[in-house]
Amino acid sequence: MSALQPMLPLWDEPPAHHTERIVADATNRVAWLKARAGGVTATDVARLTGDHAVRVLAIEKLLGTGFSGNAYTQHGRLREPEIAHWARRVYGMQPSSALFHAAGQKLHLATPDGLRERGSVLELCEIKTTSSTWRRVPRPYLRQVWWQQYVLGAERTLVVWEQHDRFVPVGAEPEVRWVDRDESEIHRLVVLADRLLDAMQRR
Repeated sequence: MSALQPMLPLWDEPPAHHTERIVADATNRVAWLKARAGGVTATDVARLTGDHAVRVLAIEKLLGTGFSGNAYTQHGRLREPEIAHWARRVYGMQPSSALFHAAGQKLHLATPDGLRERGSVLELCEIKTTSSTWRRVPRPYLRQVWWQQYVLGAERTLVVWEQHDRFVPVGAEPEVRWVDRDESEIHRLVVLADRLLDAMQRR
């Protein structure tokens, strides 16, 4: 299947509301990790750049990597609740730890850091910490964002990041960028995600 094939509808009828598509919650880490292992998550999609990445990820998801975190991931976990509190206060983003599946595809999964509903429009929040200065949102994180938008049916995402110097926050407040939904990029990611699922099943 080629990523250049015409884009087809992802479902034949209106998708269920995102609250009806919750698979697990990160507060139950065992169930959350088990559910993520069998599907394609936004973390996986961040690395889905082509067929080589598909093959590498298929092996890692089936066999594991042994990676349990480092100082940077630990810092991110410590800071995320504080940044989420700021995003809630300033932008009305409600923190979320739920794992959702896409309409019509229960193995396409995402856990956004936050969300808000404005009438019938759903908007998401993605939180990052970084030791680098960002002029724009890095491409791997854009793939995460577009995937989350597809899974939940969201229109745009508020990316919130906090820069740190040796794990001390640099600015008084985090920086933000809105990222709009991109159907072409989403379609390409869906094609690659399905290839990943096929590769996992063949091994």
